[in-house]
Amino acid sequence: MKFTLSWLREHLSGDYSLDDVTGTLNRIGFEVEGVEDKAAKLKGFSIAYVVSAVQHPNADKLRVCMVDTGQGEPVQVVCGAPNARTGMKSVFSPPGTYIPGKDITLGIGTIRGVESRGMLCSAAELELSEDHDGIIDLPADAPVGATYVDWAGLGDPVVEIAVTPNRADGLGIHGIARDLAAAGVGTLIEKPIEAVKGAYPCPVSVIIAEGAPCPAFALRLVRGVKNGPSPDWLQAKLRAIGLRPINTLVDITNFLTFDQNRPLHVFDAAKVHGNLVVRRAKEGESLPALDGKTYALDESMCVIADDRAVESLAGVMGGEESGCDETTVDVLVESALWEPINIAQTGRKLGLNSDARFRFERGIDPAFTLPGLEMATKLILDLCGGEASEVVLAGAIPDTTRVIEFPLSLTEKLTGLVASDSEQVETLGKLGFKVEGTSGTARVTPPSWRGDIEGKADLVEEVVRIAGLDRVPSIPFPRDETARKPVLTTLQLRTRKAKRALAARGLVEAVTWSFVAKEQAELFGGGAPELALANPIASDLSDMRPSLLPGLIGSAQANADRGHGDSALFEVGQVFKGDRPQDQFIAATGIRRATARPMGAGRHWSAKAGAVDAFDAKADALAVLAAAGAPVANLQISTDAPAWFHPGRSGTFRLGPNVIGHFGELHPSVLEALDADGPLVGFEVLIDRIPEPKAKATRVKPLLELAAFQPVERDFAFVVPRSVAAGDMVKAAAGVDRKLITAVNVFDLYEGAGIDEDKKSVALSVTLQPREKTLTDAEIEAVAGKIVAEVAKKTGAMLRG
Repeated sequence: MKFTLSWLREHLSGDYSLDDVTGTLNRIGFEVEGVEDKAAKLKGFSIAYVVSAVQHPNADKLRVCMVDTGQGEPVQVVCGAPNARTGMKSVFSPPGTYIPGKDITLGIGTIRGVESRGMLCSAAELELSEDHDGIIDLPADAPVGATYVDWAGLGDPVVEIAVTPNRADGLGIHGIARDLAAAGVGTLIEKPIEAVKGAYPCPVSVIIAEGAPCPAFALRLVRGVKNGPSPDWLQAKLRAIGLRPINTLVDITNFLTFDQNRPLHVFDAAKVHGNLVVRRAKEGESLPALDGKTYALDESMCVIADDRAVESLAGVMGGEESGCDETTVDVLVESALWEPINIAQTGRKLGLNSDARFRFERGIDPAFTLPGLEMATKLILDLCGGEASEVVLAGAIPDTTRVIEFPLSLTEKLTGLVASDSEQVETLGKLGFKVEGTSGTARVTPPSWRGDIEGKADLVEEVVRIAGLDRVPSIPFPRDETARKPVLTTLQLRTRKAKRALAARGLVEAVTWSFVAKEQAELFGGGAPELALANPIASDLSDMRPSLLPGLIGSAQANADRGHGDSALFEVGQVFKGDRPQDQFIAATGIRRATARPMGAGRHWSAKAGAVDAFDAKADALAVLAAAGAPVANLQISTDAPAWFHPGRSGTFRLGPNVIGHFGELHPSVLEALDADGPLVGFEVLIDRIPEPKAKATRVKPLLELAAFQPVERDFAFVVPRSVAAGDMVKAAAGVDRKLITAVNVFDLYEGAGIDEDKKSVALSVTLQPREKTLTDAEIEAVAGKIVAEVAKKTGAMLRG
């Protein structure tokens, strides 16, 4: 929402500065996103007089102008504008001036052999409009040498604020002024709206069809208008906030949209055939809209139609065929109410955004429907002339009156803010609330423009918002002899630790959509009907995600398409296996692409760049599990990974029957379906499924225990069938003596000459760490014998000779 300071002053009197306005807006909930100061941006541009303009000696379309800038002798300027002529006044920029419309800083130049010491500017070059066909042509009384921005009244700061969806009243400048006045900045200017007496019955009637999402529709005819360019003051207001003036009738509706948050629409009465009907669209109907596009309609959309065809898309955009132009003589002015949900659904389906849709889908003031029509009529009569008919009202203005019993002591109870009863009553009164009772419990009636006020807590929020959060006292937690319970839950702690562990391994955190396309959801085990969104924000974001992998794969591919192929990304977020609470999990998921291995990505002179593999993903997953407190030593790894992983190059982490994660290379068919290139590996760990840690008597870390005796390492090479997993051999060896054996690692794998075709050689390194005494050779050999026997018993291995 944009407005100028001078426009605000038309609704808010008093002695206040721009800083007062922006500071207060931030304090009361309207975050200021920016302030544009044209005075600073255009301070180098002045009014100049063209003493002479003659043909350029070396170019047919250029003129050499002598320009009186009011600063001494005339200067020479080469100008290509077709309207440059002797005796005119225009806007001059000297060398060193920044030209915002061209994003250049002007210098002294030579154009076709003739020196040019400045520039005569168009409105587009000053970013005042889109007009770049000629230089600005000023009236004869414009003072030479004066700063153009001051003379033209363009030094008005433009403030842009963010308006939350519940505060539709903040989308009108009058509503903003009301809140500022309640917060102590200025005094609200309330101007009575006088009804325009109709001189004749409106010849066009309105029917609201059954089931149409339109509570009320007001209409009147103004005949004998003279439409054309709107007055300079109106055009200046609209241009200042980024709107393009069109003609007086349309500009009036745009003015009231921003001034009073009351969108309206005007029809050229000569182009409307018969009476108007508000109804649902029919299959096969379409509308050529005012934006030049044609939209296909369906039965969920509400339209305004005449006896011939659809004339307007209700509450979103008007039709091109009944639009007003310079030939319009009779105009139908519409002021209606629309159901917000229907407006939002229609706009999303058609991908159509407009200022009217933005306001109607948030809910505007129903009580202002007729006053808004009266204001529009008065402006049309003042600026275009004509004669107005009586008002036709179809439907009824809904009564939104509701009374809230408000205990004034609730404010301090809920927020700690100490405010007297009289202060709270005064605050609510300034915001437009009707308050009965000044102490104890008040009966509060919210105004019609505050549809977001539903209960007592909302009234507390209004009081605190205007009083200021700085008045809410900061109260520390009470401290006593007993320690306070941890603030974070186990799941929250594990989530943080998982993020730190993955970041430490060189992965970059990403945040992707919680929704994916249905086809992607089905690829990763989702796509169930109960997980489809009823009202998706886009067609390719239709289902709740069953996995974080689709979003990360898409992000990695987007990076690769932009030249960054070696990417390692992770995300910790929610995944959805069903629509029940127990089907929602927190997953830690990561991917690595191309050469983005843990030791570094990209090519290097010291070694060949190796592509990522399943073991990189496995190591990442194990780091997450260890950081989250999973019993890593007790994990089992099986090869039955889900279908989106490559068979034989993937695995599943289990704790008994409980599956807590997967890892491996992504299946080529999945990458093809996602339009992604490999190599690409990934993992996913369901943090919720990690067992809760056992309660400890104390949080103090145990004493560090260091062995006083030298560890012993022994290597074993076994020949086993190819089908035997090396992990089973490691587990068998480690189980011989869990106190003595502290580590078992696979350090060699061999297949080839000297080994049967259906067998392989796996070499294990076993570390023995004595605790009580140094091991003798006989004791070491005894343990080695047990290891050989146990591995042979569990896996059928034979010690390699």
